[in-house]
Amino acid sequence: MFNVGDKIVYPMYGAGVIEEMEEKIIDGENKMYYVLRIPVGNLKITISAKKADSLGLREISTSSEVLGIINDVKPIEMSENWNQRYKDNMERIKTGSLEKVVQVFKTLIFRERKKSLSSVEKKLLGTAKQIILSEIILSQNIEREQAEAILEQTVV
Repeated sequence: MFNVGDKIVYPMYGAGVIEEMEEKIIDGENKMYYVLRIPVGNLKITISAKKADSLGLREISTSSEVLGIINDVKPIEMSENWNQRYKDNMERIKTGSLEKVVQVFKTLIFRERKKSLSSVEKKLLGTAKQIILSEIILSQNIEREQAEAILEQTVV
């Protein structure tokens, strides 16, 4: 169970801070919800506390873990079929693992430098970047511009 003020990651959306916990009566039953604010895109999401585990919610990584992962993870070889690449990359992102999301980000960046990406892959690249930035911002307590500079240094 998480608490107000906890920094957590919601797969496919990124890292955020639990701003409050709400009780709602649904079908005559009291249910607890987390209200999560994600800094990148300024999203506010309400998530069932009961479904936290099945949704893959996790605490954010430590400052040093985040920096280590974004510096150490390397791009991987992917299928030449864009449809298969998209499916494989989407599965990686859905895990909520920072390592897997960074892997998708770096692989798509390097692929884009060689060949152009399909519009669907460009959108996936943007999603991966947002997820990574949100975890950098919250783990390092920095602004978006600084987080982007950190991320950019890893793909030179």
